Amino acid sequence: MIHDSDPVALARALIATPSVNPRIEAGGAGEAAVASLAAEWLAAWGFATDRVDAEPGRTSIIARYRRGGGPRLILNGHLDTVGVAGMTVPPFDAELRDGRIYGRGACDMKAGVAALLAAARDAVRAGRFRGELIVALVADEEHASLGLEAALEAGLEGDGAVVCEPTSLAIMPAHKGFAWIDVRFRGRAAHGSRPDRGIDAIRHAGHFLARLDRIERRIVDRPAHPLLGHGSLHAGTIEGGSAPSVYPDACRVILERRTIPGEPHDAPLAEVEALLDELRGEIPSFDAQASLDLLRPATEVPGDAPIVRELAEAARETGIAPELRGMTAWVDAALLNEAGIPAICFGPGRIEDAHSADESVDAAEIGTARDVLFRFIHRFLR
Repeated sequence: MIHDSDPVALARALIATPSVNPRIEAGGAGEAAVASLAAEWLAAWGFATDRVDAEPGRTSIIARYRRGGGPRLILNGHLDTVGVAGMTVPPFDAELRDGRIYGRGACDMKAGVAALLAAARDAVRAGRFRGELIVALVADEEHASLGLEAALEAGLEGDGAVVCEPTSLAIMPAHKGFAWIDVRFRGRAAHGSRPDRGIDAIRHAGHFLARLDRIERRIVDRPAHPLLGHGSLHAGTIEGGSAPSVYPDACRVILERRTIPGEPHDAPLAEVEALLDELRGEIPSFDAQASLDLLRPATEVPGDAPIVRELAEAARETGIAPELRGMTAWVDAALLNEAGIPAICFGPGRIEDAHSADESVDAAEIGTARDVLFRFIHRFLR
């Protein structure tokens, strides 16, 4: 049966089970089917499994196996994927070609889920660890992390966690956060021939956009994080206006500000509001307001923390020279860290292959990740 197969076969079975996040692409299947598949495997391996539904059809699986007293280790992955529009390979064929598996979610992150599942299965069968091994496979990481938030609210706890996102088998104890800032500019609609009556909201947005370089210069002038470098800022979307012959009465700009550990949570919005205040003082008709749409904090685990040391030793035992890097993307590890559970990232695949039109993963890395995690489980759960 597939659940007794190698991690590559597990990965292909997961990829072949569509789990597109319906908040990202209309008609997406959601996580229910792939969650049921993983739950069947985990139950067959002796885990006690619970379902956590953040919304109908948005299922997460929390599976536990305890052997004696000892610490609690969480192996975490997300089950949802981004959409399939524009893909140049069949999204759900899970084709194995020239040593790579192709399909939506192959890299992000069903390869990592397969590696952690195989490691958990084999650790239980080896029977040498002491403590509680927890497999947390969650919904909605690609959108709003409703799955992990619901799991934490339901009582998910641990003494450490590994999130098996694609890291090219590097250990990533730090990652950036982000803030989405909604800036709305108000003008006055008027016929294009009546500049005495119209106020151009889009031009006001242009004044603002032209000054974003000031914020960016201040960001790069600050000390860099040793693993992540500097934060960043960019304009993600802009919309406004109704016709060429009408002064636009509204314009909306969404900014994304990437943050590094140590930056105050309110810094991104405060930077934008300070810039708007400058423009209000210079342009009498300038009218704009900024609000925070979404905030995800940057977090990190110290490089000498026990969970980092043990994973590095497990990598050495597997024949890999451990390398510490920073995760530039925001991942669910932040929520675990915020909940007091030290969480680091480690998994197969390259982040640049995630979400791509021909998404794929090196099949050999899945087996190597399984081997490292298997050894790590026994080092952490002594």
